[in-house]
Amino acid sequence: MSDVRYPFTAIVGMADLRLGLLLNAVSPAVGGVLVRGEKGTAKSTMVRALAGLLPSIATVDGCRFACDPAGPDPQCPDGAHDGRASSRRPAELVELPVGVSEDRIVGSLDLERALSEGVKAYEPGLLARAHRGVLYIDEVNLLQDHVVDLLLDAAAMGRSYVEREGVSVRHAARFLLVGTMNPEEGELRPQLLDRFGLTVEIAATREPVERAEVVRRRLSYDADPAAFAARFATEERALAERITAARELLPSVELTDAALRRITAVCAAFEVDGLRADIVMARTAVALAAWAGRTEVLAEDVRKAAQLALPHRRRRNPFDAPGLDEEQLDRILEEPEPEPEEPQQPQEPEEDPDPEGGPEGDGPEGDGPQDGGPDGGGGGAPEPSGQDGPDGPPAEATDAPSQDDAPAPQPVPLQPPSPTRETAPVAAGDPYRTRLFAVDGTGRGAQGRRSPAETDSGHTIRARRPRGRLARLHLSATLRAAAPHQLARGRSSRALLLHKDDFREQVRQGRESNLVLFVVDASGSMAARQRMTAVKGAVLSLLMDAYQRRDKIGMITFRGAGAELALPPTSSVEVGAARLESLPTGGRTPLAAGLLRAYEVLRVERLRDPDRRPLLVVVTDGRATGARDAVAQSHRAAGLLAGQGVASVVLDCESGPVRLGLARTLADRLRATAVTLDELRADGVASLVRDSRGERRPAVSASASASASSSASASRKAA
Repeated sequence: MSDVRYPFTAIVGMADLRLGLLLNAVSPAVGGVLVRGEKGTAKSTMVRALAGLLPSIATVDGCRFACDPAGPDPQCPDGAHDGRASSRRPAELVELPVGVSEDRIVGSLDLERALSEGVKAYEPGLLARAHRGVLYIDEVNLLQDHVVDLLLDAAAMGRSYVEREGVSVRHAARFLLVGTMNPEEGELRPQLLDRFGLTVEIAATREPVERAEVVRRRLSYDADPAAFAARFATEERALAERITAARELLPSVELTDAALRRITAVCAAFEVDGLRADIVMARTAVALAAWAGRTEVLAEDVRKAAQLALPHRRRRNPFDAPGLDEEQLDRILEEPEPEPEEPQQPQEPEEDPDPEGGPEGDGPEGDGPQDGGPDGGGGGAPEPSGQDGPDGPPAEATDAPSQDDAPAPQPVPLQPPSPTRETAPVAAGDPYRTRLFAVDGTGRGAQGRRSPAETDSGHTIRARRPRGRLARLHLSATLRAAAPHQLARGRSSRALLLHKDDFREQVRQGRESNLVLFVVDASGSMAARQRMTAVKGAVLSLLMDAYQRRDKIGMITFRGAGAELALPPTSSVEVGAARLESLPTGGRTPLAAGLLRAYEVLRVERLRDPDRRPLLVVVTDGRATGARDAVAQSHRAAGLLAGQGVASVVLDCESGPVRLGLARTLADRLRATAVTLDELRADGVASLVRDSRGERRPAVSASASASASSSASASRKAA
């Protein structure tokens, strides 16, 4: 890879992304930008190119935390900076890898000096390097939760707090936060999403001429990066000078009361949560005016600020796509500016010369002829539309047949769809909070919020000898292991004498994310509209639960002649919700085909990601058709999955007064937990736990709410 950055001015199109990045360069207080778009759209290229345009910064010589000599951090770990020399250097672009460790972000104890010299020394992390620069996170939506927590703290307070291994350090960490993501791979946590000041949606152009120019420039850059950058050097310098000029003009821009009222009116009309959107819009509008070379914020600045600052704050639930209604925005901005209210003076009540009404028949409850009298049509309630008045039927009803001539309407019985005919998709019911289903045992998968696992974060439960490369040193356990041998090793100074066998690593327990694979029965036996609405609502609720627990999901549907992988395993729960919404129903019930397809998908995913444990959710009434021994085939397929130790849940969708119990039988073959639609809700867990106590379900555990757990614990103590 070449060290020469791709020029910012050489990028074709993407005007909104270009503007969003430049506004943050002019005013870092805007709060950064989140770039959402499909893969291969030069998101990372443009962000990296921005670093070359940022004005240089003055720093104190020898300070590892980029302190400004004009206003150094009084709590800087490198001490007081009074009288120390300073120099200028380019603003730094720090890239945060997706798999970065906690120590690398906030810094940690310098173990080499601690163990060899016996002193406590702090080694700064990436947040210290990013101070007064750009912190860039590619694929920000794939960050682990404990990393997101650290970023939230730093972004909220502008400081990094390090309390670990006996080190207590605080230092400034104010940076321009830029993140890129592909929405197909999952969404951001709402807390981190709100920390981005602006958001920009990008997609590759569909114009052949523009696409050809993009390819032409990229090939030219790859052939000779230096020569390609030289072609755009003049434009790059001009853009950098414009950024500097806009920064100097920024303090002179006036945000009038009228412009501020427009901003708050827009935020109130779009019902965004909190007041951060108002503040970000105000800062963005000021930056837009400075970028245009003006000293006053105009209505066009407010409109553009809303387009950049509000879309990602409009989401009402995890499955809503970010967006902004442009027509509604125009209506709000076109409304006349409200006049400031003046305090009203108390007035004496005017005397009514005729309290009983005037000659027109005005009374206390009337206001003229329209409320009473023959000219006003009053004297009673208006005739309902479609009924005969005093002069006969309404004009529009004179040609209609009379009720005596029309045939009496006959009730239409609600018939279930034919099991061989496909029916149109029905909408899902409202989602609700579901029970927590967790895989038994302790895993080692990616961090999440579902099943117990050994993770990089969480609480330390013990120490052990390292397995391979030492990742997380358990300092106290290491010292305890080395202490008895110091005399025998001839220690004569403050430094400890350590051998390789002395080192111990931490074992931390947290929670992991799982692969939740849904196998959904879409056959004719499930196609009754009210029933399928409830089933889709249940699956949608489980999808929302998977979103909140950072799981990957997949979906298999079976109907007609076979099973289909409707959604390959992905982190994008939104795609799963969309596929569920458009799911048609009808046809036979090839249950065995659905289970066998699940077995094959899980086998392939186990090879791709052996540490991610699966959770199989089978949504069915247990019926199986299509062959003479269809039920037996489904039971054999269930036994195949059970033999692989796959944790499973069967969502029993059977309804009606007569129940065959086929789903329960299938759950026994899968060694799975079986729950009905009513039992899936979290508010019905307490009684279910009491009823099912003593059942042996080794593959999957169903956790109740905290109140139910505490109640069960109290009952056991009482017994």
